[in-house]
Amino acid sequence: MNGRPRIGVYICHCGVNIAHTVDVQEVTDFAAGLPDVAVARNYSYMCSDPGQALITEDIKELGLNRVVVASCSPRMHELTFRKALAGAGLNPYYLEMANIREQCSWVHEDRSIATSKAKKLVASAISKSRMLEALEVKEVDVEPAALIIGAGISGIQTALDIADAGFKVYLVEKSPTVGGHMAQLDKTFPTLDCSACILTPKMVDVGNHPNIELYTYSQVEEISGYVGNFDVKVRRKSRYVDMAKCTGCGDCAEACRMAGRISNEFDEGMGMRGAIYLPFPQAVPAKYTIDKEKCLFLSKGKCGESPKCAEACQPGAVNFDIEDEIIEFKVGTIVVASGFDVFDATLKPEYGYGVYDNVVTALEFERLVSASGPTGGKITMLERGKKKKKKKEGEEEVPPRMPESITFIQCVGSRDKSVGNEYCSRVCCMYTAKQAHLAKDKIPGVDVSVFYMDVRAFGKGFEEFYDRVRREGVNYIRGNPSEIFKRGDKLVVKAEDTLTATPLEHETDMVVLAVGLTPRSDRREIIDMLKLSQSPDLFYLEAHPKLRPVDTATDGIYLAGCCQAPKDIPDAVAQAKGAASAAMIPMASGKVKVEAQTSIVNEAACRGCGFCVEICPFSAIELVEVNQMGWMREVARVNEALCKGCGACAAGCLSGAIQQRSFKDTQILPQIIVLGVNE
Repeated sequence: MNGRPRIGVYICHCGVNIAHTVDVQEVTDFAAGLPDVAVARNYSYMCSDPGQALITEDIKELGLNRVVVASCSPRMHELTFRKALAGAGLNPYYLEMANIREQCSWVHEDRSIATSKAKKLVASAISKSRMLEALEVKEVDVEPAALIIGAGISGIQTALDIADAGFKVYLVEKSPTVGGHMAQLDKTFPTLDCSACILTPKMVDVGNHPNIELYTYSQVEEISGYVGNFDVKVRRKSRYVDMAKCTGCGDCAEACRMAGRISNEFDEGMGMRGAIYLPFPQAVPAKYTIDKEKCLFLSKGKCGESPKCAEACQPGAVNFDIEDEIIEFKVGTIVVASGFDVFDATLKPEYGYGVYDNVVTALEFERLVSASGPTGGKITMLERGKKKKKKKEGEEEVPPRMPESITFIQCVGSRDKSVGNEYCSRVCCMYTAKQAHLAKDKIPGVDVSVFYMDVRAFGKGFEEFYDRVRREGVNYIRGNPSEIFKRGDKLVVKAEDTLTATPLEHETDMVVLAVGLTPRSDRREIIDMLKLSQSPDLFYLEAHPKLRPVDTATDGIYLAGCCQAPKDIPDAVAQAKGAASAAMIPMASGKVKVEAQTSIVNEAACRGCGFCVEICPFSAIELVEVNQMGWMREVARVNEALCKGCGACAAGCLSGAIQQRSFKDTQILPQIIVLGVNE
């Protein structure tokens, strides 16, 4: 823009967030006296319609060509004020913001100090605004397809919503079936709905939907590109079973030499399966998979005279020559719904998990009470690792003994600094109440106790369900157990009743550890591929906890379900619907705007060292050969569609050849001088 800068400065009170600590009028008067400032105003809420109207009217009437807004973090309202500038006909990148809330009023108590600092921040922003340049926002076309990573309830719901809107969906799941952890549950709280009854129809819909390409037993290997144009490579692992020929009859599993000898992961190791298996009867797709590590033919090269499973398969679906397949496709948006892991109870050795047979996790107990579980829904005492004695002729089979008392321990692996998990897992209080109810229902007269620190019944119908369980005779004891040991045939829970301040030793037959939800152990793969961030609890970090809870810092990539934080099924489904809506916006519009504050290379100064290529987290820079004055040399070049304007390259460039638009040295140095950093 030609001519001398005419700067408008606007100071926000932010209610009392800023005005309580900063003398806003004094800062306004100070700004009005600085060179090139045509007008300085203050208002209670600059982000409001009247506040924005002040800016747009001054631009039109006073001929402003630069705007400085001193308010909260640019992360909150920079886009808001850019739109105000654009609405008045001014290039939106002639805006500079001074953060006098988070960086000033919120960190100071002394009013005079806060006001003095606010003046410096405003003066610094004004000095930079003089050097701002007009930038052009570019648009790119969007591929009308989405990738969903993970096919638990969140991934399923996201896929169905996007597919129902008419867009192509690629749903990728690591395990041989969709369903996730919800498929392992017997009932859901607080309504006690059958988990399989409400999940299975959605699983079937995902498998049959014409707009959904389902890749189970598959893994995303590589993702490149940018919002609207992501290139994806997926490895579809070999099941050694021809999916087109398999009818799901199960003859192969019955014939397998390893049948009943391998721990079934779906039953948390309490049930058994063969080397060729279907995870559970309602699995989608209902196709068998051969476990490469456990199959005698694949791991040792020999399975008797010939593989029994292949002999038993009438359609000829078993094929040991099938290899992994790499599938490539393009998508416009990506939703990560990779789920969670269950806390490893062995990290709390004082509770004896893995030492005593009848100390079980809540998910193991869930499989015990489930009708599709290893005991057919009967809660029985466990004898892990012990071979069943063969029944002698004429001898009656002794049925497994049911526990006469069951004790639940809450907050195992949650709200616990000793294991690094300070957060609440949110579901444990209520699934404990549900399991306590199921125990009472399945074993009449059983004594059920719950050790707890606090009960958090925050959801719809939760408090009522908690009250119902207590009325059914479940004994809640406030105290955090310190140890579990065995005394004869009984387990002893050593604890303190914190309500009465009395130590106690509680004898019981079975202990259920209410383990929390933790980030997936393989999360690093997705973090590296998609350049995602983690919050301190190591779950994936959303762009903003209040205003952008399903977005990530990377455009076109969204979060759904427990990969972002622990949540129950209704909240996971709600977030999945939100992520689906967010992912469909770019696809529906057909075009998307890309970052304008990208990096640029002065090719004459670039020495082609490639250091910027190595440090760019978005793979936006490459070395290209150019002809300079008759000789060929390599220089760095930025793909502006990939560049996110993080500035890592500019900071690391050894020759100063890379600069970031809106953050060039000529724009930053005046700020530093005003702030007095060089004094």
